[in-house]
Amino acid sequence: MSAYAFPVVEPPVAATSETAYLIASGDLRPAANEMGWPTQVELERMVTDAFQEVGWKVVRANEIDPHTGHGFISSQRMGLNVFATIPADAPLIVAEAVWQYSHHVLAGLRTHQGPILTVANFAGKWPGLVGLLNLNAGLTKMRRPYSTIWTVDGTDEWFRDGIRSWVETGTIVHDASHVHPLPALPDSPERDLGVALAGQLLRDKAIIGIFDEGCMGMYNAIFDDEVLNAIGIYKERLSQSALWAEMLKVGDEEAREIGRWLLDAGMSFKLGTDPDTELTQEQLVLQYKMYIAALRIADDFGVDAVGIQYQQGLKDLAPASDLVEGLMNNVERPPVRSRDGERVLWEGRAVPNFNEVDEGVAVDSLVTNRVWTAMGLDPATTLHDVRWGEEYDGRFVWVLEISGSVPPSHFANGYADAEGWRQGPMFFPAGGATINGISKPGEIVWSRVYLADGRLNVDIGRGTVVDLPLEESRRRKNATNPEWPIMNLVLHEISRDQFMARHKANHANVVYAPDAETADKALLAKAACFDALGIAVHLCGATALTQS
Repeated sequence: MSAYAFPVVEPPVAATSETAYLIASGDLRPAANEMGWPTQVELERMVTDAFQEVGWKVVRANEIDPHTGHGFISSQRMGLNVFATIPADAPLIVAEAVWQYSHHVLAGLRTHQGPILTVANFAGKWPGLVGLLNLNAGLTKMRRPYSTIWTVDGTDEWFRDGIRSWVETGTIVHDASHVHPLPALPDSPERDLGVALAGQLLRDKAIIGIFDEGCMGMYNAIFDDEVLNAIGIYKERLSQSALWAEMLKVGDEEAREIGRWLLDAGMSFKLGTDPDTELTQEQLVLQYKMYIAALRIADDFGVDAVGIQYQQGLKDLAPASDLVEGLMNNVERPPVRSRDGERVLWEGRAVPNFNEVDEGVAVDSLVTNRVWTAMGLDPATTLHDVRWGEEYDGRFVWVLEISGSVPPSHFANGYADAEGWRQGPMFFPAGGATINGISKPGEIVWSRVYLADGRLNVDIGRGTVVDLPLEESRRRKNATNPEWPIMNLVLHEISRDQFMARHKANHANVVYAPDAETADKALLAKAACFDALGIAVHLCGATALTQS
C-alpha cells in the first residue's frame, strides 16, 4: 500500500438558519486599521441592530486580534483563513467603514455560495464609501452577484427595508432609471470627430506606461491585455525600482528648478521642520526628482500615458507621487528636458496620468485627452474618489476628493490657488506635498470605464461643480481629509442612492468644459469615440443625448 500523504479535508461547516456572517476587509497599513477601528465598530453595531430587528443574528467570522486591537482582515492569507471557517452557503455581510484592500477577501468571495451583502456607513471621516465602491467593482469584474446598501446612522427606513429585502429574498433592488443606453448618435461634427479619433487609436495604437500594477489591492483597476489590445491600447510594464533609480540620477539643482518654477507660478507650500509630521524641503526635492524621472522614462519608452502605483511599493521609500501626477495632467507645468538637454518633453502638452495605476482611468484619460485637445479645450483631467456628500441649499452636493493629484487648472486661479500640504503620516509615512485646493465652479463631464460581463463598459454623464461658501467647503474638507483637494459636485438628475448603487469603481474621471453647451458637445464626441472602440456606453442622468 502506498504511503502518500493525502491532504486532510475538513468537513464543511454547516450554516445556521436566520444567521448572517460578517467580515470586514481592511487596510494593509497597520496604523490605518488601528485608527479606523472605532468607526468600524459603530458600523457593525448599526448592521447588527438592523438584522436583529428582522429576527436575524449576525456572527463575526473572526475575533478581534488582541495584538492589533482590531478585527479587520488585513492580508490575503488572513482572508483565506477566515473564509475557511465560514459556511460556504451562509448569507455573508462585508461591512466597510474604512478604505480596504479588496484582494484580501476576493478569493473567498469568488467561491462563496451564499448571498453577499456589501454595506458601508455614509460618512466622510473615513473612506469607507470609497472602499465599498472598490469592492463592488471587483465583484462586478469577476461576475459575482452581490447586493449593496449604505446608511448614515442605521435608523433610516430605506436602509432597514433594504436589510429586510435581503434576508427575505437574498437581493436588494436599487433604482437604475437614470441609466440609458447610448442612442443612435445624430449626424454632427462631434460624432464624426469621436469616430475619427477611435479609428486613429485602433490604427496607430497607444502605449500606457505602468509603474507596477495593482495599487492597494484594486483588482478592479487591472485590465487584461486582451481587453485593452482590442481597443488599440498596449501596456509598457515599468518598475518602480527603475523610477527610484532614475530619481537618484537627477541632480539637486535641477530638481530645485522645478520648485522655483512652481513658486514663480504662484503655488505655495506649508513647510515645517519635522519630516515625520510636516512637509519639508527635502521631501519636495525628492518629489521634483520623481517628476523629472517619470517624464524621462516615459520618453524613453514612448508612452502615451503614465501611471505610478506608489502604494505600497514606494510609500516607505519616497514622498508621495500625487504632486508629480497633478503636474503631469496640467498643460502648463514645469519644463523637463531630455537627458541630453536638447528637447523639452511634451512641451505645451498634458501627459495623461492615471493615478494609482487605475487602468480604467488610463483608458478614459487617454480618450479624454485626445477628444478635448482636438476640440481646442483644456484636456487637464483627473480621477477623484467618490468620497461622500450631503444636502446643501436643497441639492445633494457630492464631495469628490483625491490625495492630491488634481491639476492646478482645475482651480479658479490655477497655481495661485494650489497649496502643498503634507500628506498624512498614517497613509504616507514619507510625506510629500499634495496639490491642495477647491475645484472651481463650472461644467464637467464625468465618466468611468470598468469591466462587466467580460467586456469594457463606460458610464458617462454631466455635472456642475458648485461654488459653496468658503466656510462650507472648509467644513467638508475637515470632515474628510483637509490636506486633499476637493470638488463640490452636483450630478445632473442622479440621486445619491442611484449613483452609489450604479457606480462600478471607487474613482470617477472628471474634466471641465467652458460652458454647458460645449460640455454637451464634448460628451457626445467622447461617447462616440468609446462606442466606435466597441465599449458599451451607458448615459447616466440628464445629458443632451438623453433629453433629445
